[in-house]
Amino acid sequence: MSLARLAIAARRLTLATTVVLAAACADDDDPITPPPPPAAPAGVAVSANGATGATVTWTAVTGATSYVVERVTGATGGTFAEVSRPTAATYADAGLTAGTTYRYRVAAVNGTTPGAYSNEISYTVQQPAPGAPTGLTVTASGTGASVAWTAVAGATGYVVERVTGATGGSFAEVGRPTASPYADANLAAGTTYRYRVAALNGAAVGPFSPEVAYTRASGPTQRTLTGTLATQTLRADTTYVLSGFVQVPSGQTLTIQPGTRIVGDTTVPGSALFVLKGGRILAEGTAAAPIVFTSQRAVGNRRPGDWGGLIVIGNARINRPSPTLLEGSNANVGGVQYPGFDIAGGTNDDDDSGTLRYVRVEFAGYAVTADNELNSFTFASVGRGTTLEYLQAMGGLDDSFEWFGGTVDGRYLVSYLAGDDHFDAAEGYRGRNQFLIALQDTVLVPRTGSGQTATDPTGFEIDGCNTSGTNCPSQSAAPFTTPVFANFTIIGGGPAIQATTGGQGMVIRRGAGGYYVNGVVTRWGRLGLSVRDSSTNNRRLADSLQIRNVLFAENGATLDPSATNFTQPANFANSGIDSTATAAASLFTAVPALGTAPTAAGLNFAPAAGSPLASGGLSTFTGALAARVANFFGGTLAATAYRGAATPGGTAWWQGWTSYARN
Repeated sequence: MSLARLAIAARRLTLATTVVLAAACADDDDPITPPPPPAAPAGVAVSANGATGATVTWTAVTGATSYVVERVTGATGGTFAEVSRPTAATYADAGLTAGTTYRYRVAAVNGTTPGAYSNEISYTVQQPAPGAPTGLTVTASGTGASVAWTAVAGATGYVVERVTGATGGSFAEVGRPTASPYADANLAAGTTYRYRVAALNGAAVGPFSPEVAYTRASGPTQRTLTGTLATQTLRADTTYVLSGFVQVPSGQTLTIQPGTRIVGDTTVPGSALFVLKGGRILAEGTAAAPIVFTSQRAVGNRRPGDWGGLIVIGNARINRPSPTLLEGSNANVGGVQYPGFDIAGGTNDDDDSGTLRYVRVEFAGYAVTADNELNSFTFASVGRGTTLEYLQAMGGLDDSFEWFGGTVDGRYLVSYLAGDDHFDAAEGYRGRNQFLIALQDTVLVPRTGSGQTATDPTGFEIDGCNTSGTNCPSQSAAPFTTPVFANFTIIGGGPAIQATTGGQGMVIRRGAGGYYVNGVVTRWGRLGLSVRDSSTNNRRLADSLQIRNVLFAENGATLDPSATNFTQPANFANSGIDSTATAAASLFTAVPALGTAPTAAGLNFAPAAGSPLASGGLSTFTGALAARVANFFGGTLAATAYRGAATPGGTAWWQGWTSYARN
């Protein structure tokens, strides 16, 4: 072969080699595709592994070559950290702390490619179960039982279970105290109960103790209350005796169950219950089971003045400076000389002294000296945060309801047989009240030594500040007494049983004002209405004394004829004041004749057919009155087209929980 041909062949070989090498190099530059990430594991679960370990399991993921297990301490928060890379769908964790919560999550790995993490799952390492309590005993504790046992080492609490009956039945948990003993309550008299107790260590529950039986004794239970009370509950299956001045001090609460009976110690005259500033009473009865404060004496022997009464003192404002002692509280009772309770100095008109609902106070009152008496109900400086509704005072020595300053509202109030005034407000009282009944058909003879009934009884006695007394700066002291009384029925006892100095349906004096609307005043021997002194007339001129749409019937006179007072007809023109000679009994559906004792079932204060009470009401409130009636028991104090305390054809709200006994 010639040299020329050899050169051509060499060039062709070099070109082919270059093409092959180029092709090879081109193949080496192609990327290698990694395997796809595996799915997140499902079915993750954690179970105990010995006392301090846990086993984490999950459903195997197809194609996974291993797994990442992560853990964080705590029920929430924290940062997960890897604890293992098992190749199988299970991991045994160890060295965990008892009582501690851990959270786990798992991801599958395919080669070196991890997938998404599973949902996290929590696990709390259980505390070791404690042993069973020993030494279980059950003893009487008032109307309940005290369950006690020997403490178990390491226990963080206990489970108390109870079953009714000497045998059989199923135990049910009644409490989880942190220590012995456990106070059980509301046990039925004459009934057997069985108890057992188990100890807790965190969430771990140990075995129960052997059960122990206890039988609550049959028969009535009585308990005496004296001095200063701590927070407690008075129960319906026990009769409580108030001996001396029993006090609920600041920071303490007295709760009273429906149907509970509290009596005044008649061997300690003047015994009474005082709820003091900052203290609270929660006495919430029902129409079927009212709470009754009454005489300790048997029915037939009870008298006004058998005990002191129910007194609530709050922190709202009055128009006297501190110190102003509550009437009747500076007394020697049961050999103890009480210095008296200061009712002035409060600044909180929204103060909350608790709730009185369906409560009856009977045969109360006590006179330390003349005009220095305890009443059936006394509300001194009580704030509007307090709730008063469905209350009855019966057979009291002095006033049925008396307010000294304050702002507390009330509704559905009943007074029967007051020794003095049925409703008495003074010293800057500014609360609102709707639906009130007063009925007087006789005057009861009080208990010897407790005081005398008044010579000047009234239906309403409304005072500003009595400058003839002590600690009253003037009859124009602020805040003024300006209550609202709406829908009232005030029935007196007629001229035969009321002294000539009293016998007045409404007396407003000493700088008092107020709004008196949609009422009826009847059977008052002297007169229906007396507005006295120039300081009181000033309230009328300032539009803060209004008497609107009130019917006066069968009274000695309607308005005070004295020229020195301010009850002249011209002063109350266009006020809707009506006067009629119609007999009181014909105004109502069922009110007995004078001197006749009523029965609870027979009384019906609703307007009789054709009665003028069924109409004539002020059905729209305007001006200063309208501004006073908002935020009354969660709504607005309602204007009504009728007059009096009972809606025509409506519910007899006084029935079922009131009493009309004379002894």
